Amino acid sequence: MTTSAPIVDHPRMTVIGTGYLGATHAVCMAALGFDVLGVDVDEGKIEALAEGRTPFFEPGLPEKLREALDSGRLRFTTDFDRAAEFGDIHFVCVGTPQLPGSNAADLRFVDSAFTELARRMTRKALLVGKSTVPIGTASRITAAVQAVSPLGDELELAWNPEFLREGFAVDDTLHPDRLVFGVSSEWAEGQLRAAFRPILDDDTPLVVSDLATAELVKVAANSFLATKISYINAMAEVCEATGADVNQLAVALGYDDRIGPRFLKPGLGFGGGCLPKDIRAFTFRAAELGVGQAVAFLEEVDAINIRRRVRTVDLVRELAGGSLEGVRVAALGAAFKPNSDDVRDAPALDVARMLYLEGASVSVYDPEATENAHRAYPDLDYASSLTEAVTGASVVALLTEWDEFRDADPAALGELVAARHVVDGRHALDADRYRAAGWEYRALGLPAGPHPAAVPAVARVAQPAQQLQPAQVGQASQAAQVWQVPQQPR
Repeated sequence: MTTSAPIVDHPRMTVIGTGYLGATHAVCMAALGFDVLGVDVDEGKIEALAEGRTPFFEPGLPEKLREALDSGRLRFTTDFDRAAEFGDIHFVCVGTPQLPGSNAADLRFVDSAFTELARRMTRKALLVGKSTVPIGTASRITAAVQAVSPLGDELELAWNPEFLREGFAVDDTLHPDRLVFGVSSEWAEGQLRAAFRPILDDDTPLVVSDLATAELVKVAANSFLATKISYINAMAEVCEATGADVNQLAVALGYDDRIGPRFLKPGLGFGGGCLPKDIRAFTFRAAELGVGQAVAFLEEVDAINIRRRVRTVDLVRELAGGSLEGVRVAALGAAFKPNSDDVRDAPALDVARMLYLEGASVSVYDPEATENAHRAYPDLDYASSLTEAVTGASVVALLTEWDEFRDADPAALGELVAARHVVDGRHALDADRYRAAGWEYRALGLPAGPHPAAVPAVARVAQPAQQLQPAQVGQASQAAQVWQVPQQPR
């Protein structure tokens, strides 16, 4: 392979795919001073972005998008011919959802994006994958793009994994905790250094590796994170069986420097478009490579996470007196985490669905994700406010830890409900305040605690359960949680 082409000091960039990752990357690279062209086959999405409207909720991104458009450095198109001509570096940011009926990653969108771009390439440029993919994908795609491109083996490919957390994506892009460049030549490394110069000049750590290692970094990081979350939730199961307090356990464990307090937050578990499908795809690919036993523990990590949802339903049922038939439940939260409207594999929405299927009358409220939740589960009832959701409820279940729910006054809420029963699925509420206000408080991994002297009888609503249609959800990380420290971007 010839690598003697000059390195472009201030490269023009295209971003292929304008979903959560791609739109954020395009906007932030333009904010750093580069000329960027966002590319997508979805005309509606391109039209919205060109008009300054983000197709998803992400704090800070709409403002950055408007600034980038006004500067003239950011444009959008559906024209791949224009993209091939425009860019010196092409970032591919399309989704890799779980393949239907399998744990494997669906790579059709990645393959299509690379090949459609490569067949139009007539000058030296660098293709860069940012999507999360199984190990070996970059090598396979390199051969594929060189076979279809007029440039042949002059066309190079690199991998630059992303580490975005929904709710903090802008800061994570502009101020990442590290950059990883998977490259096959000094020229490719030089091109990426030029593309990320403003970030590297801010003393951001850089790891330069081969392609396979760069692919592995993201799935390994997500697998480790998922393991830590499921570990503390496994301890919550033990605590429930023994009467121990999982929060006190987490504090004690977190003081150990070898363990640390981050993500030792018990509760409903992880969801979203990254962790669940990534660990499943990782186990599938490892089995294909003959090393499935090495990561077999991830299957139990996944199973622990799913059990948290079932156990949350158990707690709601217990507070309802043993049956959910006709019980009105306020489900607070639908997004998989706060500061997001993402309902992909959302534990909150899964719990609401299970409650509904047991006959409960469920009222779901989320500050941002209601529209997406309604598309996924149209048969659930959705409230337009916290007040509407809890009014007349016999059990309140906190399922996503939005500040609106954390800050709510338990005494004021108590005046609205039919019975003061609350299940804190995220350990986000002040248990003492709720108990002082007469609530029976339950949370995963905690002893039941003292019961108020007088708790109103459970009110029941006569409403038969109806079978829900399966959710049709698409594919995008779990926010950092630091023990006894407010959640921070970094």
